[in-house]
Amino acid sequence: MAVRMKLGSQGLEVSKQGLGCMGMSAGYGPPKPDSEMIQLIHHAVDSGVTFLDTSDVYGPHTNEILLGKALKGGWREKVEIATKFGVSIRDGKALEINGRPEYVRAACEASLKRLDIDCIDLYYVHRIDTRVPIEVTMGELKKLVEEGKIKYIGLSEACASTIRRAHAVHPITAIQNEWSLWARDIEEELVPTCRELGIGIVPYSPLGRGFLSSGPKLIQELSEGDMRKNHPRFQGENLENNKVVYERVIEMAASKGCSPSQLALAWVHHQGDDVCPIPGTTKISNFNQNVGALAVKLTPEEVNELGNLADLVKGERHFAMFATWKNSITPPLSSWQ
Repeated sequence: MAVRMKLGSQGLEVSKQGLGCMGMSAGYGPPKPDSEMIQLIHHAVDSGVTFLDTSDVYGPHTNEILLGKALKGGWREKVEIATKFGVSIRDGKALEINGRPEYVRAACEASLKRLDIDCIDLYYVHRIDTRVPIEVTMGELKKLVEEGKIKYIGLSEACASTIRRAHAVHPITAIQNEWSLWARDIEEELVPTCRELGIGIVPYSPLGRGFLSSGPKLIQELSEGDMRKNHPRFQGENLENNKVVYERVIEMAASKGCSPSQLALAWVHHQGDDVCPIPGTTKISNFNQNVGALAVKLTPEEVNELGNLADLVKGERHFAMFATWKNSITPPLSSWQ
């Protein structure tokens, strides 16, 4: 039986756990065969996981096209589609962040076409353009809501003040940020802000980009082109140190009779009823294991013990020079011409 939740306070209802789709098409090595990924998506939906997360930059564009194919034949009505805009790839590799209103509209129209749908359920600002007042970006998104092209608005990697300013223009339904046993930086300021404003929280990479599932052997098995090869936490001394975190997760998972993945995801679920993690995978077997996390119950002591592992982690949680909430403050609206 599907487990559902209200995400945020604006009316969006989703499955209690989502499915991150990026790795099917980009980021983690070569794209996987469309037929296999469509089979996985359909299996997820049939299993009650209906909240599907993508972005125009995944591929770029190919992940949205994949989802568009998967949603043919009556599947669209069964799912909640979240996609993102604001990060584009220039000259094959350089990332450019763009929150200008004309770009917001063009990106939305292009995503609708690739997904082959009439309306996006949840449309996120993927990263914050610090050259453009957030009120300007939000103003265009508000128009898209009024036109029926998107239902709900989200932000990804936005700081508390940017969230507040955006929410004042149009209610924000969800914030997407990295949150896991080893990525805890949103807890001090962002989580309380979301709860004050009635905004849902969607943790990406809740399994530490796979490390909390597989440990050090993950790094040995990464294929060519997998961006995780350059991740700070998977390098040299950081990796040696972080092995200890995985070993502790394995020990507790064994005592609970579950897998490391299930334990790590259960910890995220136990952070609150307003939290919907979106673990990604390209294998049905891994998906089935991840869904099992919903049945894992943790005591407050176990939640604290797992949470304390973050103190042992070494290395930045994100790739060098990539925008995060810490550098997401935008200029005042009065500066916009």
